[in-house]
Amino acid sequence: MNFTVWLIKRLAQAAVVLLIMSVIVFLGLHMIGNPADILLAPDATQVDRAELIERLGLDLPVWQQYWLFLKSALQGDLGNSFVYNTPAVTLILQRLPATLELAVLAMIFAVFIGIPLGLFAGLKPENPFAKLITTGSILGFSLPTFWVGLLLIMTFSVSLGLLPASGRGTTVRLFGVEWSFLTLDGLRHMLLPAINLAMFKVSLVVRLTNAGVREVKSLDYVRFARAKGLSPLRVVRRHILRNVMIPLVTVLGIEFGSTVAFAVVTENIFSWPGAGKLILDSINALDRPVVVAYLMVVVTLFVTINLIVDILYRVLDPRVRTEAAA
Repeated sequence: MNFTVWLIKRLAQAAVVLLIMSVIVFLGLHMIGNPADILLAPDATQVDRAELIERLGLDLPVWQQYWLFLKSALQGDLGNSFVYNTPAVTLILQRLPATLELAVLAMIFAVFIGIPLGLFAGLKPENPFAKLITTGSILGFSLPTFWVGLLLIMTFSVSLGLLPASGRGTTVRLFGVEWSFLTLDGLRHMLLPAINLAMFKVSLVVRLTNAGVREVKSLDYVRFARAKGLSPLRVVRRHILRNVMIPLVTVLGIEFGSTVAFAVVTENIFSWPGAGKLILDSINALDRPVVVAYLMVVVTLFVTINLIVDILYRVLDPRVRTEAAA
């Protein structure tokens, strides 16, 4: 199949996914409470309530509200926040860089810690350290994120006083956006939440790499490479790790999206002013436009990442290109 045709089909699938998700999210939110109950003061009259409902457009039938939302969304307008009276997309884009830099640092930890540890555990499964790595990866899966976060704060902030427990620290504006990773103080503030966010990812990468190495190292082409007299390092780098990376790329792409989407707990524990904390505050205030906009941004991010992963998969695995061409 021609790459252009394949790309057009994938983009069409992405558009369908976004449309379906917008319906699910919009209808789901309209089944949960009435924002007027939270936005109005306790002493507000029925007249005030009716005026607010009309001003927010909540008096219209749900299908009409969705149709108006869809027409605006196609023009890049996902509505104004009920609480801040600001475009919802603007609020999210202001907070998203903080979440993205935290997610990127967490994924860097996952890759540069998880792959070497998983590789060692897979190549030397009987080694005591390899068994310790495997046991540690199980713990990483099992420990609750909120508990690990509190433990990190108690240990490194309260007891040792080495790292700050909350906030972003000093930021630097680059391309019109505030970033923490460009300053030493910002990096110190990022470290604990990034470690907390990376715990599950590191364990996942260790397990996947370990399983992949164990499967690949006994295959015929690896034995043949060793029989030809290739150095162990070259066998690992060119024949084992390259093939293990193919499924890892897919998983890491999806996990990056989930890291951004599910950073809510970590951001709240460490008072990190990202999109995750914004969405939790918006849910508590029934700020529907912000919730809908956030979920649509996250779905778009997932769809984009999956598309990039599929393209990388075709680049890494010649078999996929061959099947597509056939």
